[in-house]
Amino acid sequence: MIILPSISSGIISSSKKGEPPITTSRAFNSIGGQVGSTNTGDIPTSWVRNQTTVTSVIFANNNSVTSIGGYAFQACTSLSSITIPSSVTSIGYSAFQACTSLSSITIPSSVTSIGGGAFNNCFSLSSITIPNSVTSIGDGVFAGSGISSVIFTPTYGLTSIVTAMFSSCGNLSNITIPSNVTSIGGYAFRGCSSLPSITIPSGVTSIGSYAFYQCSALTSVTFTPTSSVTSIGSYAFAYSGLTSITIPNSVLTIDSSAFLGCTTLTTATIGNSVTSIGDKAFQDTALTSITIPNSVTSLGAYVFRNCPSLTTATIGNNVTSIGSYTFSYCTSLTSIIIPNSVTSIGSYAFYNCTSLTTATIGTGVTSINSGAFRSVGLTSITIPNNVTSISSDVFGGSASLATVLCYVAQSAFSSVDAFVGTASPLTIRVPTSGAVSDTWTVGTGLTFQGNENVTVIKNL
Repeated sequence: MIILPSISSGIISSSKKGEPPITTSRAFNSIGGQVGSTNTGDIPTSWVRNQTTVTSVIFANNNSVTSIGGYAFQACTSLSSITIPSSVTSIGYSAFQACTSLSSITIPSSVTSIGGGAFNNCFSLSSITIPNSVTSIGDGVFAGSGISSVIFTPTYGLTSIVTAMFSSCGNLSNITIPSNVTSIGGYAFRGCSSLPSITIPSGVTSIGSYAFYQCSALTSVTFTPTSSVTSIGSYAFAYSGLTSITIPNSVLTIDSSAFLGCTTLTTATIGNSVTSIGDKAFQDTALTSITIPNSVTSLGAYVFRNCPSLTTATIGNNVTSIGSYTFSYCTSLTSIIIPNSVTSIGSYAFYNCTSLTTATIGTGVTSINSGAFRSVGLTSITIPNNVTSISSDVFGGSASLATVLCYVAQSAFSSVDAFVGTASPLTIRVPTSGAVSDTWTVGTGLTFQGNENVTVIKNL
């Protein structure tokens, strides 16, 4: 046990009134044997580091202790409680890291800085109060500790929840982020598997990468009506327990894998200011429908891959490209309208959308890449006249595809297997006359693009 500035146990006592002040700090084991001492005032770096027998400390009580050095008590596994004296202004890096028996600590209002990892892996530490005097906290300060609740004083002195501040605090179930916080750092609450809900204050502008990653009990995230969040970092809520999310209109970017693996996420409302949705942002979720707002111009790869409950998807009319595998394995998706703003459909964009029976390709599309509609449920498709490149295997394995209305030249097919595995016979209808018509060879029983029973007729 550490009591600062004086110890009143039966083993150690402070100086009495009228006696000279204690000028030497000492550490003792459970039978009163001295383990370490220093008369330098401030506690030096690595003072009693790894001294597993230390159970109590008496500090100089002449106000000379203003800092506790880095690693000073690291891995003092028998320490159980600490009261830091009012003379201390800084607690160094990893000062109490891995003090696995430490269950109680009081940080006085004199402290202005706490070093990174200061209480990292303090498994027995169950609660903490951070005074408003603290203006600097290092990364991972409480990571891996046993904290279940955190109290910030009303005028919390920091504007950020720093990187990995509470990472892997598996017992953390209660925290209110102070209203003056403007950023939540990467990994801030990563692996806080007991945290059920969180409210993001209106002043927060960014949520860092992996901020709430693997928060498996996190079912609710609330943004205030006046939210200022502009970005949601990569993997920010990945593999969490979210069931629904409303992304506020202040958000401009949803980074890659932001909600990846949220297998209970059935509803997502995307704010009307979002301009880009990163790769895998909603992959492996339980979404049933999605509307991509008109503000979105960039739709990454794998964004909605393997969302087997997704039945409807509306793509905003400013999206310019659909990334590779974006809707692949959305086995319940029945129809899709690709807006005229889209110029490119990525490779395997709708691969294995086995229920997809209707697809409208916008007039702005110029390229349809490999496997874009492979193994889907289409019975017919119209290829508009601006398409100049149709890559390999585009409709491969779509066994129900029997009719193609084709407004492009035969040379637009840049491979040899665009229709392999489609219906037999396959009918391709092309314009009756004109430059496009002239590029086509008509007939029945033709071999074309991997299908050996193709009929080409000119009647569009």
